[in-house]
Amino acid sequence: MRFISILFFSSSAAALSFPDIAGVTRLFARKNGGSSGSGSSGSGSSGSSGSGDGKCPAVWTTISRELTQKFLTGGECNPDARAAIRLVFHDCGAWNTAQGAKGGCDGSLVLSAEEGSRNENKGLEKIAADIKALATAHSVSVADLVVFAGTHAIVTCPGGPRVKTWIGRTSSSTAAPHSLLPDVNAPAATLSKLFTDKGFNDVDLAALLGAHSTSNQFNFDTAHSGASQDSTPGRWDVTYYAETLNPPQGVVVFPSDSKLANYAGVGKEFKGFVGNAGKWSGKFADAMGKMVLFGRAGTGGMVDCTDVLPASTNAKREIKAGNLFMPRN
Repeated sequence: MRFISILFFSSSAAALSFPDIAGVTRLFARKNGGSSGSGSSGSGSSGSSGSGDGKCPAVWTTISRELTQKFLTGGECNPDARAAIRLVFHDCGAWNTAQGAKGGCDGSLVLSAEEGSRNENKGLEKIAADIKALATAHSVSVADLVVFAGTHAIVTCPGGPRVKTWIGRTSSSTAAPHSLLPDVNAPAATLSKLFTDKGFNDVDLAALLGAHSTSNQFNFDTAHSGASQDSTPGRWDVTYYAETLNPPQGVVVFPSDSKLANYAGVGKEFKGFVGNAGKWSGKFADAMGKMVLFGRAGTGGMVDCTDVLPASTNAKREIKAGNLFMPRN
């Protein structure tokens, strides 16, 4: 079976809302995030103990400058940025609410050879190696850098929103469970259930699909390797939504995207983003903000490094942290 990230799949894409299970997840809470694959968060874990209000370490400002140089070409986000977005989706997204405060955004996609070699992660080898090398060079955790690079890449794309970005994870080399990333050929009902099990609702799923706005596929349709999912892959915009429903020549639409765009409540929300960039940007940031805290029982012991991300090119909505497991409307 071929797996390709819907949000998580594709060769460079990215996206997710959770039920109120705070009481349950506290049973799984860990001081440092879980099993250690490359140690703790290093410079990224300093700050007040359990309060989540410490100052972002200066090393992340240095890393941010380096990532801007890596991700921006000619005023648009480049293939490295797209790969970083896909990487954070695949690392964080191989999770469901049943796992509680373990797994999720733990860097295992980079640190586990078995997970990295899975078919659904094909094409992520270079960006994974780059992230591992950068984390080593700056003595920060791979888990934190996967998230930071992903949110950095999103806002680097013209029009991309700033997503609340917390630092303080412990990396793990334990491979994520199988079958938690979407199959590009699966029925819409199966895909919807997969995302519901991660805590997402129809709005979240429809919004996360829009990460394919900056995606180029290489492994789904090899006859058109490098083709994008909309006609403006260097920009974060809602062109994807209209072109998924009515694709122009040269744009590749995944079967999963097409099915969900016309499926029950997800389809209604999907169509609501056509021509509505402001609405999509906020809903995406909300869902993405949840996803990058997968595997955490909150932000205790973490520090907020959102302010060291690049400034968005336009006034965009920043997500508010809040409790990851609180219900949403």
